Amino acid sequence: MQMITRFSLYGFLKNLDFSEPFLILFYLSIGLNFLQIGVLVSFLNFCVNLMEIPSGALADIYGRKSSMIVSLVSYIVAFAIFAFSHSYPPLFVAIFFYSIGEAFRTGTHKAMIFDWLRKNNRMDEKTKVYGFTRSWSKYGSAISVVISSVIIIFSKDYRWIFIFSIIPYIAGVWNIACYPEYLNNRQEQKMSIREIFMHTFGSVKKTFVDSRIRKLVVQSMGFEGVFEVTKDYLQPVLKAQAVILAAVFLLPEKEMTAIVVGAVYFILHIASAKASKRAHIFQD
Repeated sequence: MQMITRFSLYGFLKNLDFSEPFLILFYLSIGLNFLQIGVLVSFLNFCVNLMEIPSGALADIYGRKSSMIVSLVSYIVAFAIFAFSHSYPPLFVAIFFYSIGEAFRTGTHKAMIFDWLRKNNRMDEKTKVYGFTRSWSKYGSAISVVISSVIIIFSKDYRWIFIFSIIPYIAGVWNIACYPEYLNNRQEQKMSIREIFMHTFGSVKKTFVDSRIRKLVVQSMGFEGVFEVTKDYLQPVLKAQAVILAAVFLLPEKEMTAIVVGAVYFILHIASAKASKRAHIFQD
C-alpha cells in the first residue's frame, strides 16, 4: 500500500503544474499571436516525438528512476525560463526543456507501476491500481487549477504560476528518489557510446517492424496528436466568455478569466478523476 501511495503522490505532484490551464493566455499576455503560439505548440510536439525513443532507450540503460528525476528537473528548468521570458526566442528554450521532461516521463512511470505489480503478483489488479493512481493525478490537476486561479487573481501576473509550479516538482524529485532501487531496472553492465546508439536504433527499428507496436503508434498519433494540439485552445474560448461576464458583473477581465477557466477545468478534472477511479468496474 505504501508504494501505491507513492505512485499516487507522484501523479498528484506532477499535475500541480499551475501553468497548464493558463499557458495559452500567458502567451497572449506577452503579445504573441495565434500563429506564433501554433509554432510553439508544434515545436513542443516535434521535440517530444523526436526524443521519445532515445529517452526510452536511456531509461533502459541508466534506470527509470534516473530518467524520472531528469524529467522533473527539466520541467523545473523550463518553468524558470518561462517565468523570466519577455520575448519570443527564449520560449523555444523553455519549450525544449519542457519537451525533455515530457519525453523522459511518458511511459516510464507506468512501466515502474507494472514492474511493482508483477513483483507482488498483482497484475490482475492493473486496471484498478493504475486507475486509482491516475485519479490522484486528476485530483492534482483540479487542485492545481484552483491554486493557479488564486495566484492570478492576487498577483495579476501569469508569471507567478510558473514560479510556484517549481515547488511541487522539487517535492516530486524527492518522492521519486525514495522509490526502491529494484524499480530502477538499470542495466548492470556498462555500455559504450556505440552500444547505446545500437540499442536506440534497435528500438526504432522494432517500432516499424513489429506490426503490433506500429498499430499502437498510428492509433496514438491519430487520437493523442490531434488532442494535444487542440486541447489548450479551450482557454481563449473561455476567456472570450469571461470578458462578457466581466462586463455584466463589473469585474476586472483577468480576474473573471481566472474564475471561469478555473471553474471549467476543475469540473473536467474532477469528472476525469471519478472516471479513472471506476475504470476497473467498466472493465469488469
